[in-house]
Amino acid sequence: MVRKANIAEAVYHVIMLDERVTGEGLPGDAEPGDAGHAELGGEFVQSLERGLSVIRAFDADHPRLSLSEVAAVTGLSRAAARRFLHTLVHLGYMRTVDGRFELRPKILELGYAYLSSLTLPDVAMPHLEDLVEQVHESSSVAELDGEDVVYIARVPTKRIMAVTISVGTRFPAFATSMGRVLLAAKPEPWLDSYLSTVSLRHLTGHTITTASGLRKELHTIRSRGWALVDQELEEGVRSLAAPIRDPDGDVIAAINVATHAGRRTLDAIVAELLQPLLHVAGRIERDLASARATSPAQSRRGT
Repeated sequence: MVRKANIAEAVYHVIMLDERVTGEGLPGDAEPGDAGHAELGGEFVQSLERGLSVIRAFDADHPRLSLSEVAAVTGLSRAAARRFLHTLVHLGYMRTVDGRFELRPKILELGYAYLSSLTLPDVAMPHLEDLVEQVHESSSVAELDGEDVVYIARVPTKRIMAVTISVGTRFPAFATSMGRVLLAAKPEPWLDSYLSTVSLRHLTGHTITTASGLRKELHTIRSRGWALVDQELEEGVRSLAAPIRDPDGDVIAAINVATHAGRRTLDAIVAELLQPLLHVAGRIERDLASARATSPAQSRRGT
């Protein structure tokens, strides 16, 4: 089980050990002449800074480091680096292999508080920004709410719709690419009920307005894994969408890219935008899985 107390315990032991050995009064008070931290005075705990610098010395390019290498990277003396390293080993956050130090999985606890607090929009936004920068088209994430899709994250480029879209905007699911991805993920009994009650009204001259036509389209989307809508919500707007799944494989949201009909043909949309879209959807799913893997509930399941 992941416990925040473990993090506090690790920090406490590292700080107190440094205090006992160095003989500092308050553990790690900012040293006189340290201009970078002088304004904090006694509010700045230098021992904590040192301990964190030891952890940050390890990365993908430097997974294992010797005592001398840690001291060189952090600017600490060998004696101070040794104290921090062996404290972290004792607490289970590091281990030694052939005289070198490396991080252990327990170190992930230090990021739990941040990861566990992330919502889907928090996770999605940086990926939407990357996607928009790559394809130069607007991108959004939406969830299904009744018969509508609700936008929960959005990064726009040029405005291509008559209505302004923002977080909280709602559109009828049947006429949108994200809505169709979400509808296609529903079981047949649910779809039967939905199609028997939804009003499939004409929004443009392209809108599918029959239950049989929509069901056929949803089956196609379910089979191929993505949806392409051509000017069914608004004239001139084309949209490509893909599902976002939780770690159990359930579709919880959809992500899209929207473009103007005059800018890309349907074939060009698929050729140029589908793979970047699917790639970003996968990245969001991996980040959601990482956040879930650090939650207390998931940790308990693994014990």
